[in-house]
Parts: sequence; structure tokens; C-alpha cells
Amino acid sequence: MKDQTCCFTGHRDIPKTNYGMIQICLERIISDLASQGVRYFKTGGALGFDTIAALIVLKFRKKFPHIRLILVLPYKEQAENWSDSDKKIYGEILENADKVVYTSKHYHNGCMHKRNRHLVDKSGACICYLVKDSGGTSYTVDYARKKGLKIINIA
Repeated sequence: MKDQTCCFTGHRDIPKTNYGMIQICLERIISDLASQGVRYFKTGGALGFDTIAALIVLKFRKKFPHIRLILVLPYKEQAENWSDSDKKIYGEILENADKVVYTSKHYHNGCMHKRNRHLVDKSGACICYLVKDSGGTSYTVDYARKKGLKIINIA
């Protein structure tokens, strides 16, 4: 099952000027992986890279009806302090996801790391947008590398 599963991890704060490049790269990589038999695409539901990736997977389900979007979320209230526009997009992603997994009931120290480890532990590949060597994305990519996942950094 891991060989049919890919996770995403990336920074929340991405310059708007990079969105086009990120979308083009993700479309090509997701298309290639889906053509090679990857069925499950998992994202952590955060702002930034996770949101871009989720929207592209949802768009590609028309072209590749066998693929599924699985949201692995750290806790139910994740979006409670987000802007109205971000909440709207998040709601659309939640509504259209094929499966939603919550790794914790409520926020607590370490719930994001728990979510990130779950993403990696259940995947064979990791597509990331990593530009700095600190923070949650760096931790997750290091963890994925230690677990032997194929890493594709589009940054």
C-alpha cells in the first residue's frame, strides 16, 4: 500500500509569485505518479503548499478517476483562526476529500508532529516544497528521508 501512497509537505508562507511554478511542477509530478499507479495522495490540510497540492489532486481526479485525496489533519479546529477566504477553500477541500483522518481530538503540543509522522509512516513517496532547514517541513522531510521515502523537492 505504501508504494501506492504519496504525501505532501511544504511551507505555509509561500510568495504568491511562486504559486504558478509550484502548480506546474505539482501537476506534472502528480500526473506522472498517477500514471505509475499511485492512488492515494495525502496532505496535512495546512495553508500554503498543502492547500495547493490538495486542490490539484481534486482537479486531477477527473483525469485519473482512480486517485484519492486523503486529508490527515492534526485536530478538528485547525482552521478556526484562519481568514474567511482561507476557511472557504479549506471547507471545499474537506467536502471533496475522499477521506479525512484526525490524528488528535484537540490541539496540544506535538499534534502537528504527530500528523506529520502519520503522513510519512503511511507513504512511499513525499513531494515537498522545502526552502529552509528549520521548522515543520524540514522536520518532516528529514523524517521521510530516514524512513526511506522517495523525496521530490520542487523548490
